[in-house]
Amino acid sequence: MTEYGYFLSSEEHTPTELVEQARMAEQAGFTALWISDHYHPWNDQQGQSPFVWSVIGALSQAVSLPVETAVTCPVIRTHPAVIAQAAATSAVQLGGRFRLGVGSGEALNEHILGDLWPEASVRLEMLEEAVLVMRQLFTGEQISHHGKHYTVENARLYTVPDEPIAIDVSAFGPQAAEVAGRIGDGFITMAPDASAIERFRRSGGGNKPVYAGLKVCWNTDEEEAIRTAHRLWANEQLPGELPQILPTPRHFEQASELVTADRVAQNVTCGPDADAHVAAVKEYADAGFDTVYINQIGKDQQGFFDFYRTKVLPQLS
Repeated sequence: MTEYGYFLSSEEHTPTELVEQARMAEQAGFTALWISDHYHPWNDQQGQSPFVWSVIGALSQAVSLPVETAVTCPVIRTHPAVIAQAAATSAVQLGGRFRLGVGSGEALNEHILGDLWPEASVRLEMLEEAVLVMRQLFTGEQISHHGKHYTVENARLYTVPDEPIAIDVSAFGPQAAEVAGRIGDGFITMAPDASAIERFRRSGGGNKPVYAGLKVCWNTDEEEAIRTAHRLWANEQLPGELPQILPTPRHFEQASELVTADRVAQNVTCGPDADAHVAAVKEYADAGFDTVYINQIGKDQQGFFDFYRTKVLPQLS
């Protein structure tokens, strides 16, 4: 049976707001949490981007739900040995209720130190090596690694959980889905795409769990919900590789000028119609996802949680 989690948007909210949303999500009946890991928001209207590992520490003390990053890039901006320490500490704080979601990243976050932004195939190669390094470190043994992309010498994590940390891999294209099947403990994506799940399973994923996220915008006024979704998340409608290669929020704002409010309305569930929200979420469940993480766009979080607690989640159980 599909479970339903809440997707905390670090791009839109302060650390305090994210922790309060996690509490509301647990009270509303959501069973797990995703949290985005960004250095920049996608645009200045979103306006936030707290350090995810600090927020996870606060979440560990505020809720009893499992938490996963969706997703962390251990490829360029932060060395995989450092991500491994952050993830291990998070898993200990959460009593094992932590999964590490990883992906090959976006230039928006990863180019900030002036490093070269490689093409997608190279980033996937780097991601595969990074996962290998992190899994070695999660053993708690001292390791050294001299690979094509990363060097680790005499490194040991002393604070590690009792059980190995699951690493789920995000993928949006065929090559990435194959990498996810080969190296991941689970699969992460954002579209209700049964063919992507099948590619993951054929590539080695077998019966491992698959996870998806979607954004909605609840509001009692549908037109206001559409305006909010268009103002804050028009970037989600950008095609192809643009989201991976644009370097700054300003570039995303420029590209998003091509995205109309009608396009957002066609692709994002907006407004107060419970049946529309149920149908949007069920599309993911019908595609075969084990857990679907839902994010409310905008400030009216309490209204969203009340709506899902009373009108939507009961129809999904």
